[in-house]
Amino acid sequence: MSFDKLQPVIKQIDMSDEMQREVIEVSRQAIDKSSTDQQIASYIKDELRAKYHGTWHCIVGRNFGSYVTHETKHYIYFYIGQLAIMLFKTG
Repeated sequence: MSFDKLQPVIKQIDMSDEMQREVIEVSRQAIDKSSTDQQIASYIKDELRAKYHGTWHCIVGRNFGSYVTHETKHYIYFYIGQLAIMLFKTG
């Protein structure tokens, strides 16, 4: 099944609806254009940095744990299919 047909499953979020929609769209583009989790993470991070500036971090994979500190209204953790994506901005 194509990733563009899968509904994202939001696990945690502290982000505006508009930014959330954009992150999901950028993530779909990254998945379509990239062949590794690292390339997907880099694409997402670069796109968000270009639009929203600042220091963004992106973690992509199928199995990871995390505990992060983020700027208010700049955090999302979700799945598209089996692929988990965590994106957040720091000071």
